Amino acid sequence: MHPPDAAPRPDAEQADHALMEHYPRLARLAYLLLPPALGDVRRTRAAHALVQQALPRTPAPDDLPPLPAQRPAAGQEVCGPAAGQEPCGGAADHAGYAGVRLRLVRAALRTGPGRGFAPRPAWVPLLPLLWGLRLAPRRGEGAELALDERLSRAPAAARAVCVLRALERLTEQEAGAVLAAAGVGDPQGALAAAAELPGPDEPAAALLRSPAFDPCTLRARPTDLPRRRQHLKAVLVATAAALVCCALLGPPGRGPGPDGAAAPPYAANPAARAALDPALLTRAAPGAWRASLRTDYSAWPARGALTGDRRLLRRALAVWARPGPRVRVSATPGTPAGAPPGPAQLLYAGVVNASRVVLLHDGLRIARYAEPAGGGDGAVLELARVDGARGAEAAALVVDRVDGNVRYLTAPWVRGAAVRDLLRPALEAAALRRSGDGVTEPVPGPDGSVACRSWGALQVRTAGATRLLADLGELAPAHLTAGRPGAPHEATGPAALADWAHAGCSLSALRARGVRSVNSWRYAGQPLPEAAGTAAWLCTRAETWRGAGSRVQARFWAPGRAAGTPVAQAQDSPACGAARPRLLAGVLWRSPSGGWYVLAAGSRELASVTASGPVRGSGSGPLLALPAARGARPELRGRLADGTPVAPLG
Repeated sequence: MHPPDAAPRPDAEQADHALMEHYPRLARLAYLLLPPALGDVRRTRAAHALVQQALPRTPAPDDLPPLPAQRPAAGQEVCGPAAGQEPCGGAADHAGYAGVRLRLVRAALRTGPGRGFAPRPAWVPLLPLLWGLRLAPRRGEGAELALDERLSRAPAAARAVCVLRALERLTEQEAGAVLAAAGVGDPQGALAAAAELPGPDEPAAALLRSPAFDPCTLRARPTDLPRRRQHLKAVLVATAAALVCCALLGPPGRGPGPDGAAAPPYAANPAARAALDPALLTRAAPGAWRASLRTDYSAWPARGALTGDRRLLRRALAVWARPGPRVRVSATPGTPAGAPPGPAQLLYAGVVNASRVVLLHDGLRIARYAEPAGGGDGAVLELARVDGARGAEAAALVVDRVDGNVRYLTAPWVRGAAVRDLLRPALEAAALRRSGDGVTEPVPGPDGSVACRSWGALQVRTAGATRLLADLGELAPAHLTAGRPGAPHEATGPAALADWAHAGCSLSALRARGVRSVNSWRYAGQPLPEAAGTAAWLCTRAETWRGAGSRVQARFWAPGRAAGTPVAQAQDSPACGAARPRLLAGVLWRSPSGGWYVLAAGSRELASVTASGPVRGSGSGPLLALPAARGARPELRGRLADGTPVAPLG
């Protein structure tokens, strides 16, 4: 489209004069051309910025095409006696105004994405002209708000046609010429879309000249004063913290290396530096465990492909010392936080499942640091107390856990690894492949269902024994044993595996409790009434790394059931332990014929068991079976041979 009646090109002096003379008119035009989505405040500031940038930077701009002849907007002062004459100032001023307007239209249409031609990022001043003052046009009434909403839904070019025709009184052909000169690729399409908007003679177009769309008629309000004070305090605190960090780090080039997701350093004493220096990490010799009398973590060599990556080790140590806000931190109960007291021992550094993993040991704790191998956020720090771990307790560590599957790093003295389903003792353990570094392939954990249909446990074979370990959601798997307290044995024989098949589901209640070992003890077998077979009474006792927090549970298993039923439990009780192995528990049992019985069983130390309350009776020895009504709950009491009373568990 070619502009009719081309006018001469403006120069910088004409443009400057036109801008100063018609600044409010140009500001209103820019305000209406800008996307309403910017909001009143940003839209007002951007409108003034675009008008002030519309002046040409050269004395005679060559980038502007010839301009169409203009007519003044409605209500604009004219110099001649008749409407339709050019603005005051004559032809020269007229050309200057048209040039500034074209630059303004071009800039406004290119402000914001999605305009249908070369995008340009929206320029919005970053700082207000006045501190703490918000400037915006006067609020419009319902008609102005409805018109603004209607214009916001229109394409930018169509909105420009509406505004140019209403404010500048241009014809359709003249408006299309301005759009073509401003770089719009389809002026005809814009004209067609503008047909849905108010025309220059409609009442709605008159609203565009109201104060609601005038960025030069402003209302001033303060910003959020309480939030401003909070932001000021935050800036002062951050500045002070930055100054302290700079002072602690010392001159450039002497500070520590990149700390990854760690928080800023807060100490610079020699002991803290030594604990964070990867060059000072202790490492056991690869074959030292063969001659060592200790089978604990101190004999583990440093393994993995990244043991020489000092930057990774530095990040792991720094995050251990001071995890930042983006680090996911977890610790077993009773595990102290904070940096290692001195140089830690490196156990592993390598890539597992698209993560860089580092395992460290400081004599009291195991620390696992993991970060995405591809970079970015997502650092993880896990801490677990393992003081005094030896033998089976130091046979494996969790190196990765994804979607319920666990990979273990096995001790160097482990000769073979397998996975066994605790709930299916008749199935043979399935061999696990291990990498040269000792990392196993994924081991499935419990199925996680309420029915508890499977529970995968790690079985390791060493020179002296075969041991069973269970993942309870922590770094160190729990050691599973069987037998009388004080003399437990490995839970890998047929009888022990059969007992754990009845008690395996009880492990779900022990997750994330800092459990060190769990022992299952069949403390009684009881012939059932009506010749219904022989029931088994089991006691499981979980010991923790911190000593306190032990958990005792009694379970009853009757023939025909896959798993035992929990009948009593206690926290921090000495029952079923090496110090006091005696135990008593009872259950209300229904026979296959439908009859109800109160059954009770104690450990072999009990000389008698008595029931009182709704069911009365007694029997010599540790077993008792009495007929009862449904729902009966008698009181049980046992006695030792010397008359010492024994209360039931729980």
